[in-house]
Amino acid sequence: MKLIVCVLAVSLVCAVWADSDQEATVLRHDAEVNVDGSYQFAYETSNGILHEEQGQLKTVGEDQAVVAEGRFAYTDAEGNKFSVQYVADENGFQPQGDHLPTPPPIPELIERALRVLAAKSQKK
Repeated sequence: MKLIVCVLAVSLVCAVWADSDQEATVLRHDAEVNVDGSYQFAYETSNGILHEEQGQLKTVGEDQAVVAEGRFAYTDAEGNKFSVQYVADENGFQPQGDHLPTPPPIPELIERALRVLAAKSQKK
């Protein structure tokens, strides 16, 4: 019986959340693509989704690649707001956001050892 009540409760929450997304409307949508390969776009919806990006072609070695930067934000089902700023270039996709995990700091002894090794490799 508890399982049935739990499943019904989860189903109800999912249905309400899905309905709010289905009823979302586009509040703003802008897009521009230029002949030089640069572009920009932005959109925002009534359910709290926002995405803005601009990019251009960049010569990397002998190839051309698109370099982009932008941000997006959304609100999850519990009402938590998330925001991510990013750059995508020859170094890959580089997101930044308060909710994203970060690596722990490097211990002092290891950092010192890395400096010593780097200094030794430069002397060769």
